[in-house]
Amino acid sequence: MILIVDSGATKSDWIALDSKGKELFMTQTLGLSPEVLTREVIEDRLANNFELSKNKDKVKHLYFYGAGCGTDRMKGFLNRIFKNFFPNAKAEVQEDTYAAIYSTTKIGHQAIVCILGTGSNCSYYDGHQLFQKVVSLGYIPMDDGSGNFFGRKLIRDYYFHKMPQALALKFSKEYNLEADVIKENLYKQPNPNTYLATFAKFLIENKDHPYCKGVIDKGLQQFVNNYIMQFELATKVPISFVGSIAYFLKDELLAVLERNDLILGVIRQRPIEGLVEFHREII
Repeated sequence: MILIVDSGATKSDWIALDSKGKELFMTQTLGLSPEVLTREVIEDRLANNFELSKNKDKVKHLYFYGAGCGTDRMKGFLNRIFKNFFPNAKAEVQEDTYAAIYSTTKIGHQAIVCILGTGSNCSYYDGHQLFQKVVSLGYIPMDDGSGNFFGRKLIRDYYFHKMPQALALKFSKEYNLEADVIKENLYKQPNPNTYLATFAKFLIENKDHPYCKGVIDKGLQQFVNNYIMQFELATKVPISFVGSIAYFLKDELLAVLERNDLILGVIRQRPIEGLVEFHREII
């Protein structure tokens, strides 16, 4: 059995294939980002999934693509957990950027591939190798244009009284915006980046409001400026995206790209489907 995993900060999609590429099962866990979760939390999320627990001894190869897996230390941390949980499996852990590349770009083709979901990043793929200009420092100083970026913006504008009054009232009815609740989730609960990203849903649902339009446009332009434009070939190769922010704001994203003379490639909400096709080809 082969397990293919696309793990974002919010959730992880798991698909099991047999040796001929036939799908055996699909399941989900919460996100398994090693940067923000303890070993115990990750182990619990694995153990509490029925399909994974039932089949853990059958897994021979695990391909794991995850947020927060860009360093050897984080890869080693997850590999040790997987070795214990899947005792017969050879695990390969790579950062989620590779999932984005393999699901949107054919080997041998050039592209800039971006993630715009709970978090964000951007890489250049020359058809064989991955290149990054920006080293991520995590969701607090970076993640421009992401769900947690927009969530942070909404909360700040609400508290600094910069959100239009009628929209602020609507915002307060949809979320618990008490200061103690926000601080509890940001500073005491796991996955504060995921918590912030939950507020981005409000932005998407109200994207036609002039305030929201401005926040979206400015945030996406900031992502273009700070990430995509780092690459000299930015205006020469297609720009592909994975993630819910890119998917649900595709029209707004296209407008920003066209304004900057950039070429839109592929947008996928979830890279797992493309990942499965990629691995079927190399079985």
